[in-house]
Amino acid sequence: MKWIRRNPEVVFIPLLYVALYIAQRTGFFNNYIMQIVMLACINICMTLSLNLVNGITGQSSIGHAGFMSVGAYTSALITTIMLDVSCMSPFMQLVIFLLATVFGGVCAAICGYLVGMPTLRLRGDYLAIVTLGFGEVIRSIIRIADVVGGARGLTGIPKLASLFWIFAFVILTIYACRNFIDSSYGRACMAIRDNEIAADTMGINISRYKIIAFVLSAFIAGVSGSMYAHMIRYLHPDVFSYAKSTDFLVYLYAGGVGSISGSVIGATILTVLPEMLRAIANWRLVIYGILLVLIILFRQEGIFGGKEFAFLKMKTGGIQNIGFFKFRRKLKKSPETSAQEEVIQ
Repeated sequence: MKWIRRNPEVVFIPLLYVALYIAQRTGFFNNYIMQIVMLACINICMTLSLNLVNGITGQSSIGHAGFMSVGAYTSALITTIMLDVSCMSPFMQLVIFLLATVFGGVCAAICGYLVGMPTLRLRGDYLAIVTLGFGEVIRSIIRIADVVGGARGLTGIPKLASLFWIFAFVILTIYACRNFIDSSYGRACMAIRDNEIAADTMGINISRYKIIAFVLSAFIAGVSGSMYAHMIRYLHPDVFSYAKSTDFLVYLYAGGVGSISGSVIGATILTVLPEMLRAIANWRLVIYGILLVLIILFRQEGIFGGKEFAFLKMKTGGIQNIGFFKFRRKLKKSPETSAQEEVIQ
């Protein structure tokens, strides 16, 4: 029991997947709801990738949809046009899909490196403008590339991104980001975020760590794009416009910039909420906007800013860990006991 309390994720994560799988198989969740769940998972990965650049390294990137489009179109090109997997066995379809997904992530990472090398010496608004321009350039190239459908879009993409693979990718992304932040690379990136001049004085290679964070972020975005393409089964250049990048920024800053848990919560809530409000037609956008304004006014650090789920076991200082068992113990304490503990502390 003590081991479970120290490692609740070992039980909670498989149970969460089993619950979603049973709900899907029994028809409790129809295809529409399951698509929203999988889309929320993809948005979580995109928000986490953006968090590495904007939240951990302190840079300003507003063109992440461009990296997503690179991964989406590259993987779809392999599975749909270069190697038509529709006539292959299920095993070969799975193998090619995974290889195409990794290759799409690698292509997005290469683009991230090519963009990062000359531009990460810039700061603030200048870097934001460059990343925005990159996203628009990629979208313009796709519109004139007939091999991927051009302005018509790419259709006939096989549905290979199942709940299992998307869920597994989310878990891998969360722990990859967690390990990166807790490593010496992550601490160097946070030092650059807090004070770039002081980090340079202490001997940190600023350009190197910025590029590492940017490339890792682009790779995650590229894999997310592959999952998106093989879930929706249709790609259009306008899907990856500036508005898409803005959505990821909203998820990040509403959930809590710099927080892994905040990225998960922000992306989940703001993906599901518009669908829940769809019944009230155009008013749903008004309510959506009002909620964002309220978060900005009364919770500037975001919904979960400065906090992390306890199962992540973050070692970085200045973070409050929140877990179920810890929360339950707090509820059991009497007000007198809490007051005595505060005096002792």
